[in-house]
Amino acid sequence: MTRSSDTLTYVYAAAYLTEALRDALTDLRGIYGMTVHPLTAEPPTGAPEPPMGATEPPMGALDDPRPVLAFAASPVPADDFNEHDLKTHFEDLRWLEDVARAHHDVVQALATRATVLPLRMATVYQDDDRARQALSRQHHVFAARLAELDAHTEFGVKIYLAPVTDSPEEDRAAHGEAPAPTTPGKAYLQRRKAQHHAVEARYGQARQAAAALEAIASHYATHRVSHPVQNGALTGPAENVLNDAYLVPNAHAQRFTTEIEEAANAYDGIRLEVTGPWAPYSFAMPPSDEGPRTGPDQAQRR
Repeated sequence: MTRSSDTLTYVYAAAYLTEALRDALTDLRGIYGMTVHPLTAEPPTGAPEPPMGATEPPMGALDDPRPVLAFAASPVPADDFNEHDLKTHFEDLRWLEDVARAHHDVVQALATRATVLPLRMATVYQDDDRARQALSRQHHVFAARLAELDAHTEFGVKIYLAPVTDSPEEDRAAHGEAPAPTTPGKAYLQRRKAQHHAVEARYGQARQAAAALEAIASHYATHRVSHPVQNGALTGPAENVLNDAYLVPNAHAQRFTTEIEEAANAYDGIRLEVTGPWAPYSFAMPPSDEGPRTGPDQAQRR
């Protein structure tokens, strides 16, 4: 179905259109509460076979044992997602947060029932037909990536350092030691020296913990991505010093998280945060020249 000129086609993810995915799409709402629907295209000649976990035939195609590749899409107002207005909206943090949350909710809902390849936020096409054409052109790329992601889940692993106290007297008191008599000048130098040693010790603990966690993850994860560390309001008084994502086979997910958390308990002064399971956002391939583009400068060009 081709949408009117008042709307654009917003694409959330690519996945094989199995019965499980159809069930997940039932009554699923996306951005602005719009219904999410599948878009399919004929696979090109020589398209790779779906992974074993996606061999369920789609409804209405029982004579064909292979499921078809589909986009999960919904209409969005052209007035909000055209090139000019997207540039403005991307500076509106409230609007950006609402759209990002709706995008994420759709991808996560689908990921609970099927292997999905998340597309970046604000991947839009002029209409459904343009989206189908892009799906057909990129069929080999999407299919190959889905095969690598099949039966895998993303987990996030973050390490935070607790803030170092400003006063060496507080450190001494915390260890049951009496405060050392000193002059104001010596107290200042002692405070600076204590802070320096405390910071170095915390960073040393973080490096050791990161190496230990990476060694454990290497036994389970198939891929790793290191993201920029977070700062500001996202971390509070603690300092984020490691922000990694791992792609883990579902069969190893429980052991992965358990061993990671147990290993982190051996290190003082750090806080570990393991998040997930997530749809594999960090392991979706970058768009090619023919694939869907992301961002305000790419809207309505497809």
